[in-house]
Amino acid sequence: MGSEADVGSGGEVTVRFFAAAEEAAGVEQERAAVTDVAVLADVLAAATERHPGLAAVLGVCSYLVDSVSARPTTEVPAGAVVDVLPPFAGG
Repeated sequence: MGSEADVGSGGEVTVRFFAAAEEAAGVEQERAAVTDVAVLADVLAAATERHPGLAAVLGVCSYLVDSVSARPTTEVPAGAVVDVLPPFAGG
């Protein structure tokens, strides 16, 4: 597993990075602390602070919170799994 980091108090989420996002972050996944009222934008901002290379890919990524499509304003409860999915090529 990757690193741990604080975003506030309230609980933890698992952030999983795929393909180019994993390469930019340098980790496959990590646990991150979240506040009781965290939204996806908070989680992504904290991840970018820890892994500055993510800034180049997050703008084109899609996101899931507990396997459901998410937007930056989506609430991220403690215990959630956030997937960071860059565009995939192939077919």
